[in-house]
Amino acid sequence: MKSYLGKMRGERIQRQQVGWQDALWSWIGAFSGMAAICWLSAGWLSHQLLIVGSFGATSVLIYAAPESPFAQPRNVMLGSVLSAAIGVGCYYGFGATPFSMALAVSLSILVMQLTHSVHPPGAAAALIAVAGGEGVHELGWWYPLLPIGMGCALMVFIAMLVNNLARHRRYPRHW
Repeated sequence: MKSYLGKMRGERIQRQQVGWQDALWSWIGAFSGMAAICWLSAGWLSHQLLIVGSFGATSVLIYAAPESPFAQPRNVMLGSVLSAAIGVGCYYGFGATPFSMALAVSLSILVMQLTHSVHPPGAAAALIAVAGGEGVHELGWWYPLLPIGMGCALMVFIAMLVNNLARHRRYPRHW
């Protein structure tokens, strides 16, 4: 509200500027995290799905906004795994229906809020569990663990390494 009122009064609103060094560290983290997941998926786990669309959004949070509450390890891990499990349950209960998709997303938000583990890409993991197609459905109850749990753990580990290499960054802020 304050920024809106400031605009109405003609005051200058200051935006936080991201310097090239911060942007470069974010790029290094995102590239390293996604490359590790893609390498594992292609080389070691060629018969399993490890690349999930929600990992792109997780990358934005943990590498470009590591100070965000949504980017902290507890939120990334618990929010994503719980949401993925909810999505699998909704798929098994109601199939790949519009109702099941809506239920998976809304229940994942409810559970993340109640467990204080809100991670927005978690809702995407729940939706992918329902709408992700045959490859995801074949994973069944493994989906929350592999790819979601393993992929998030790998990205959090890389985020701890990369974000703490930069002198001006610290990750995690809290567990």
